[in-house]
Amino acid sequence: MSPHIDDTTRHAAQGVRVRWLGHATTEIVVDGVRLLTDPLLVDSMAPLVRRRAPEPALITPDDPIHAVLISHAHQDHLHLPSLRLLPAGTRLLVPVGLGRWLARRGFAHVEEMAPGDTRWVGAVQVRATRAAHGGRRLPLGPDAPALGYVVQGSAGVYFAGDTGLFDEMTDIPRALDTPLVAALLPVGGWGPTLRGGHMDPESAAEALRRLDPAHAIPIHWGTYWPRGLGRWRAERFHSPGGAFDAAATIAMPGVRVHVLRPGEARALPAS
Repeated sequence: MSPHIDDTTRHAAQGVRVRWLGHATTEIVVDGVRLLTDPLLVDSMAPLVRRRAPEPALITPDDPIHAVLISHAHQDHLHLPSLRLLPAGTRLLVPVGLGRWLARRGFAHVEEMAPGDTRWVGAVQVRATRAAHGGRRLPLGPDAPALGYVVQGSAGVYFAGDTGLFDEMTDIPRALDTPLVAALLPVGGWGPTLRGGHMDPESAAEALRRLDPAHAIPIHWGTYWPRGLGRWRAERFHSPGGAFDAAATIAMPGVRVHVLRPGEARALPAS
């Protein structure tokens, strides 16, 4: 797979397709440009174990990955073994402060971004946004800001990364020249508790008030669970997607929510 975009892709039909691969890993296709977010592609990452496997396989080698969007440096979002499963030379867009750290680990095509920065990936523009979340890689890694990303082509898609609510969310759709077709919002975590710097289903529904997208897809839930916990507080694993759907129906009944299974995709109209 090549990280470059051929003429066939450049002239692909307009439209949006989102596939949730689990946790914060999504495949976003806008106008034929294929992006991967926060790839976590393994069955286990201590102390976490994947409890819901995606179907079909995580990555289809016949399609190019034009760029990877990394929201922040936490290991369940910036997972080096998963990045090494991708083709050598894959383009990585990362928060400012992570470029040299990744280069020392063998990643050659890394571009740093700060909130407000933009990059072109083929025919679509990727803009970094603020995220209200700690970005330091523990225990001794670099400290870099957490980001979200807006992908804009014939339509806009917002990938929130990992974040709590913040006032500037209302500015995200205002900055677009095209409709905000989809918001990909974190609604849970990876264990029995959810601490600061995250959204639960109810606060994610409040985010819809600020963003007003046509569609919403809950992410960052129902995939990984700490090894050894079994079914203890398992409702925190299974319930966030449906709880977000219910809360969104009350908060923003005009937004269509798609609660996907890992590996499931939705094609969304560009307008």
